[in-house]
Amino acid sequence: MKAVIIDCYTDEPAGLGVPPYIGTYPRYIAGALKKEKKAEHVFYLTIDDLRLKYLFDDNLKVSNKTNILAKNITPNYKEIFNIIEKSDLFIVNAGVHTPGKYLSAQPGTLAEIKKIIDKIIDEKQKNNTRFILTGPAGSLHGTRLEGGKFAEKIDKDFMANFTEINENYLDINNYEKIKDYSTAGADIVKQHPDFNSRANFLTAEIETGKGCSGNCSFCVEPKNRMEFREQKDIISEIKALHDIGVRHFRLGKQTCFYSYKRANSSEIIKLLRGIREACPKIKTLHIDNVAPNAVVNAKESEEITKAIVEFCTPGNIAAFGVESFDNEVIKANNLNSDPETTLKAVEMINKHGAVRGGNGMHKFLPGINLLFGLNKESKKTHEENMRWLEKITEKNLIRRINIRQVAILEGTPLLELCGNKYLRKNKKYYWKWREEIRQKIDFPMLKKLLPEGTIMKQLRTEIHDGNTTFCRQAGTYPLIVGVKQKLELDRIVDIKVKSHMLRSIVGEIVE
Repeated sequence: MKAVIIDCYTDEPAGLGVPPYIGTYPRYIAGALKKEKKAEHVFYLTIDDLRLKYLFDDNLKVSNKTNILAKNITPNYKEIFNIIEKSDLFIVNAGVHTPGKYLSAQPGTLAEIKKIIDKIIDEKQKNNTRFILTGPAGSLHGTRLEGGKFAEKIDKDFMANFTEINENYLDINNYEKIKDYSTAGADIVKQHPDFNSRANFLTAEIETGKGCSGNCSFCVEPKNRMEFREQKDIISEIKALHDIGVRHFRLGKQTCFYSYKRANSSEIIKLLRGIREACPKIKTLHIDNVAPNAVVNAKESEEITKAIVEFCTPGNIAAFGVESFDNEVIKANNLNSDPETTLKAVEMINKHGAVRGGNGMHKFLPGINLLFGLNKESKKTHEENMRWLEKITEKNLIRRINIRQVAILEGTPLLELCGNKYLRKNKKYYWKWREEIRQKIDFPMLKKLLPEGTIMKQLRTEIHDGNTTFCRQAGTYPLIVGVKQKLELDRIVDIKVKSHMLRSIVGEIVE
């Protein structure tokens, strides 16, 4: 049997799989298909490949702007007719639970996926062709590309194309099995468009654990039992990818990196040191999610911070899921940090991480995530957010403030508590609130982080927008840099900071 993984890209509270990232699902599935002898050959296609074949009819309108709906074309596209014709099993990886803005890719919607699968079914006309759904969409919580809306639901009409969801076919949630699947499936990255690009900015998202002890109203992650992978299994997976040629990694698929192995610093140091010793050619090693209360309350928090600074690469961010500084909202949504704890966590990370590294970025800084539309949100919420952001940034560096509207997912407490009541009530204020944060907090902070004349190294030219080329470094939430030239794409450049936008940089090429 020949199998096809159709990667429609995933984004969830713990885990990113939107190019240039490749998530865990395609790699685990490829490994499981091989180890369980369910397919003798596994092909990898992106939603971009399928859009180009079935939705765009190979006729893309030429313009001065990169079309991110069909940018990520795999080497398999030239054989796509034969691949689809000869394959019997199609595993669709899809689902967005934490929608964002993506520079060079767009996750597939359920409407797109259904149209494509219908066309494949009509084209093949084989009764034995099997379709399986995996990724966050397979959880039946729904999926959406934009916050502030109810999720695009997994309805009967959509599911009619699928024989089952992945959990009934391949067990990719069992860490005892994943230790083998993750290495066996590593070579699927050879079919990824970013691996085959000249710059090779493919970034592998690596899972360290799952589940959460909290119960934030909007989140689906607490549904998972808290569990951690063993260091040797994580290191083996990274080494398998490293030996193939992957150079950029993010330990991002967990709810809090500081909580790994119950916040045991020696275990975290063992993991980070082991990765660097086994994989000497790594260019990027970053983390993602961090709970402020774990930074403050872990007995060996300072040792963990120092280890991250020592073993990871510059530009690293601890993304704090703060969500709100309003104590009424915090209580009503069972959020896991209060303002005082967040301030202290910011100070603790700045103590060791606010040092500029070799690529021009600071070694390790906090980021803050804020959510609009939570239960009990009011004008006072924004006032509290501004008060605490001003207090935090008065003496500390913050690398990033992420603001989005909450999405209402099936199975979350928020749906039962208030649904979209506060999204509807306060939507008229959101642009004003966001703009005030950007103008008064983000903009001056960005000028402190990267003064004019700072050199940023190893950026990839990624997309065109008119005569401007947008570039960024590899890693976790890299800054976007606009260069006012139409540069050849997919080349590596260094830039000098010329000026600042609200959330991005204007730069010039350093020859």
